[in-house]
Amino acid sequence: MRQIAIIGSGPSGFYAAEAALKAFGDEVAIDILDRLPTPYGLIRAGVAPDHQSIKAVARRYEAVAKDRRVSFVGSVEVGRDVSLTELRGLYDDVVLAVGAPADRALGIPGEELPGVFGSGAFVGWYNGHPDFASLAPRLDHTGVAVVGNGNVAIDCARVLAKTVDELAHSDIAAHALAALAGSAVSDIHILGRRGPYQASFTLKEVGELGELERATPVVRPEDLPDPAGDAALETGHRRVVEVLRRFAVAGPDAAKPVKIHFDFFHRPVRILGTERVEGVEVALTRVDAGGTATDTGETRIIPCGLVIAAIGYRSVPLEAAAFDPRGGRFANQDGRIDDGLWCVGWAKRGPSGTIGTNRPDGFAVVERIKAEGAPAAGRAGRAGLLALLAGRGVKPSSFADWEAIDRAEVAAARPGAPREKIVELAALRALCGA
Repeated sequence: MRQIAIIGSGPSGFYAAEAALKAFGDEVAIDILDRLPTPYGLIRAGVAPDHQSIKAVARRYEAVAKDRRVSFVGSVEVGRDVSLTELRGLYDDVVLAVGAPADRALGIPGEELPGVFGSGAFVGWYNGHPDFASLAPRLDHTGVAVVGNGNVAIDCARVLAKTVDELAHSDIAAHALAALAGSAVSDIHILGRRGPYQASFTLKEVGELGELERATPVVRPEDLPDPAGDAALETGHRRVVEVLRRFAVAGPDAAKPVKIHFDFFHRPVRILGTERVEGVEVALTRVDAGGTATDTGETRIIPCGLVIAAIGYRSVPLEAAAFDPRGGRFANQDGRIDDGLWCVGWAKRGPSGTIGTNRPDGFAVVERIKAEGAPAAGRAGRAGLLALLAGRGVKPSSFADWEAIDRAEVAAARPGAPREKIVELAALRALCGA
């Protein structure tokens, strides 16, 4: 029997578990550990609340979690309740599927001011993650600057721009919905140091900005390159640029009070303010034929009371696991960190790709695990872990406990919404073992 521990219950963890079930058949026991009593990682706390169709993939993970060969071990933090070294002694293989939960810093003066948040924290706030439920970003200023030219930047802008009615049927956290109801925000700036050709938006996310009730996208025609260059773009990116061109031709809808400004060729250099954020100073840039941005010597100040840095994420190091600080991921060769120690998903390759990218990635790493051959006998596995935790007074939560939480959230949902998330860790844990 191969004993496998997977640390992290997000998409990469569940895809790795699915792969191991198929690879080893009845000769495997899989424990999926998570520090929270709620599984699914970014599906629950990272995917935008108004994108419910994407969250439906959790049904696939539920089928894995309910397999008799799988056990969800929630409310257990590796590094606090049990060490990685101890897990490696208990299991034949340990797979790190911890994602990239830490925000990358902007690295500019003023980012320590109140009102500057990483997108992971801000998204966690409106998604009801227990770590960020008390974030309380102030929305009393008309301006917001979102730094980054990817889909997360658009998600943050869209949520800020939507009306309460537009968000009512989502699973946005109640505290965020209440804050947004009183928002004074009217100008949302999406800042990118390069241009439309270098942006990493996708068609759905950009297109949605043209369909909002009270908000309108603003694209400066002069920021768009010569259309003759569009033909060289990959199809999906070309369609994104086509939508941006339509926005530029149409101009902003004067009847809509909220403007979402695509500020291409803007590089933030300093955040202004004393007691809190009051603005962002940006250097205007130009992009050469190779896609490199250089400053023009001109600057601009964008007034704002909130800055969201959506410039990427990094994994957090674990003791006894080689780490690549420059790449923000674990040091590995095709998923292998060390004998019996592996990584998948963002922990392996950095924050890139879509949710679906994690499936072939997980299957490839499990194939490598299988190629290592049969493990030595005698690992204690799940029984050993539970005994160790019991000796330390740690009570793990189960998938049945998650199902109790799920039922409680669904029952408490406001009309038309899928659930009302419980955002306090103590309240979540109180439902475990009931």
